[in-house]
Amino acid sequence: MDARKDAQYQEHAPVASRPVVRPVRSVSSFSESLMCMDRMLRAAEVPTTLITSKQFVDFSGKVPAATKEMVVTALSQMSRISNAFRFVDFEVDIARQDTVQNLTTILLNNNQMQLQRPALYVSGAIAFVDQSVINNTFDNGLSGPRVDLGYSRSRNATIIALEVHLGDFRTRTIIPGLDSANEVIVGSGGQGVDLGGRIGDYGVRFNVGRDYAIGTGAALRTLVDLAMIELVGKWARIPYWQCLTLDQSHPQFQRQMHEWYLESGAGGQSQLLRSALTTRGYLQPTQGDLPMSDPVMREALARFQADRGIPVSGRVDFQTYEAALGNFVALSEDGSLARVGWATSGPQQSADDQRPGLAVAAAAPWAIDLQIENPQPVGQRPAFTEGEQIFLSATVSRASHLYCYFGDSSGSIMRLLPNMLQPHSLVSANQAIRIPDWMAPNPGFILDAGRPGSEAVMCLATAEDVYPKLPAELQVPPLAPLRSVRTLDELRQRFAETAGQQGMVSQTVQWSVAPRQGNGAGPAAAPAPQR
Repeated sequence: MDARKDAQYQEHAPVASRPVVRPVRSVSSFSESLMCMDRMLRAAEVPTTLITSKQFVDFSGKVPAATKEMVVTALSQMSRISNAFRFVDFEVDIARQDTVQNLTTILLNNNQMQLQRPALYVSGAIAFVDQSVINNTFDNGLSGPRVDLGYSRSRNATIIALEVHLGDFRTRTIIPGLDSANEVIVGSGGQGVDLGGRIGDYGVRFNVGRDYAIGTGAALRTLVDLAMIELVGKWARIPYWQCLTLDQSHPQFQRQMHEWYLESGAGGQSQLLRSALTTRGYLQPTQGDLPMSDPVMREALARFQADRGIPVSGRVDFQTYEAALGNFVALSEDGSLARVGWATSGPQQSADDQRPGLAVAAAAPWAIDLQIENPQPVGQRPAFTEGEQIFLSATVSRASHLYCYFGDSSGSIMRLLPNMLQPHSLVSANQAIRIPDWMAPNPGFILDAGRPGSEAVMCLATAEDVYPKLPAELQVPPLAPLRSVRTLDELRQRFAETAGQQGMVSQTVQWSVAPRQGNGAGPAAAPAPQR
């Protein structure tokens, strides 16, 4: 046959082979709980800990899933703001040699690379898979001279168990009490109807059926998320159970949300999302009536999706609907999920409604969380000694352009961020920016306490990149003194004149520097920061 005759038909293949739906974010019942743990670890000021994991073995062979990668994802989601964990990839697979593994071997053998030793490691396995623990089938039928009718129904349940432990890497011992053993039930069911009829010598038959099956991969992710919350909570000694009692962790949460999503229709979904975006500050009150196809509305929706880790589309979908309205759902007195403070025009919070989840969702202010990461006594003003290294972190509640400046005791001001190694000012929401980046092998600068007196760091976040619009005397290279301003307050005012009072937020942290003991009349300490 001449293949050229089929060219017009085959040219449709590149289009037909593409998916017809957008990718969705992998979530479990405890996705919100992981973010809650991240905030809790941040509040507890848990220092960054290196951790690794063994491969999780499935002796049953019934759950083919990359469990170790799920562990890495769970730890990463609990470290977005807190920087609580850094995962060390020690994977060595002789049968599967990849580029990273080969380069690591070469560099290690030539003493050109050093691997940091983790403090903890995760060990676990899929303990068992009991298939069809309960199984129910029902069949009946009716037959006559001209009509045959049949009905069938089946249901079954399978139990998957996961056991996870936390170990001390230095001694390769499992830490007593730091374990998690949980089970989840996955089920399937179906029903069908058969109908047949005959008229004379001819007959017709219909068969209608519907089935469902709960995925083992999604169920295993739920077990992994729960196990890591328990292990991290027990290890850090924080009240992790507060994150497990969120209404979003209810097994039926997403199913109920999806029913409400379908009931709302396209018009209701758009109206609810407009109100939610306005409440969270992504839209101005005067922009609440914009159509969803408007570029301003799509840009606001895309920024919200990016801040929540949802695949960015700028369009209304179920995941965006759930993220915007999920905190306005609570358990009612009878144990079912109910909409709270949720009118047809969108979520509204009354003044006397103090539910914790609603308070966060309704307020959601645009703010910077600037903190000193050095261990400090609780309730005391931070103080440092000359030459002592200082570590800070800045987190913005929404995607913004971030600029950070340092002011020393002599009144000199210089820009820390952006710099040569971190040239971009745009940062994601709820991402802790280290100042300096102590995790980088070659940070752009080192921040040391300078001469005795008072020092401070100020960070400013703007909705747009205002640096090119600043006066020329402020556009100096990073880590170089600003000659035109003498105080951080004056610098903030200059930014406000360019960005507008509503277009920026700022925060300043200040500390005192004490003389080094025995320093006497010796030479003055070198000013900070150092390149």
